Amino acid sequence: MKAVILAGGFGSRLSEATNLIPKPMVEIGGKPIIWHIMKMYSHYGINDFIICCGYKQYVIKEYFANYHSHNCDMTVDLAKGTTEIHSNHAEPWRVTMVDTGLNTLTGGRIKRIEPYIGNEPFCLTYGDGVSDIDIAKTIDVHREKGAAISMSVFKPEGKFGAVDINPANGWVNAFHEKPDGDGGWINIGFFVCEPEVFNYIPAGRDDIAFEQQPLENLAADGKMHAYKHTGFWKPMDMLRDNKELNHLWNTGQAPWKTWQDDEPLT
Repeated sequence: MKAVILAGGFGSRLSEATNLIPKPMVEIGGKPIIWHIMKMYSHYGINDFIICCGYKQYVIKEYFANYHSHNCDMTVDLAKGTTEIHSNHAEPWRVTMVDTGLNTLTGGRIKRIEPYIGNEPFCLTYGDGVSDIDIAKTIDVHREKGAAISMSVFKPEGKFGAVDINPANGWVNAFHEKPDGDGGWINIGFFVCEPEVFNYIPAGRDDIAFEQQPLENLAADGKMHAYKHTGFWKPMDMLRDNKELNHLWNTGQAPWKTWQDDEPLT
């Protein structure tokens, strides 16, 4: 099974970093967030990736084009002009990077990679969020339900602390630090899709957002299942998010690191 990663947006809300590189290349612990996402999938045996590129796509292409040489031991003989590779520490990934347009919206990007999928199910996610979600289970549940698309959803906590005030006298009864949000489930990506999904995206329409007409129509036709994730999920929307994710990684508390450092690279 292939995993498709949406990585072509401008990342405007993280402009402190994305004025130089695309958001999926912003680093957590010295590695781009897209690497972390791919490691999550690879842990579950998915090593064939399709990256929907757009904004500053050359950065992503150069990173993976040179990935092997940057992750192996080598000897360079400057006099002879030869290079000897001693060992390879690179992951066993096959990475297809597709130019899906600079201003294309998510639906248009997905439609453009249809020729690379073939007639088989595929995973799909955004290139800016990490989670401890069990990807194998999302695939199993998707197959069990027989849906055209399964969408992982999550209940976020509130952004601010809540104050419980006695309406009669104004005294504070309790203070709750970041309680649950409004109780609604939100889309966090980590989709599992059947090829039928492409039929819901009009051809030649780069202005179609996947989260609007295509998903709305799939839901209206009764073909969408929601996989409820109750563990960890965090998007990297702003600089504050990047700092929090780096702190988790650097202190050994990253919940999305489900893989082991000594997993065989085969």
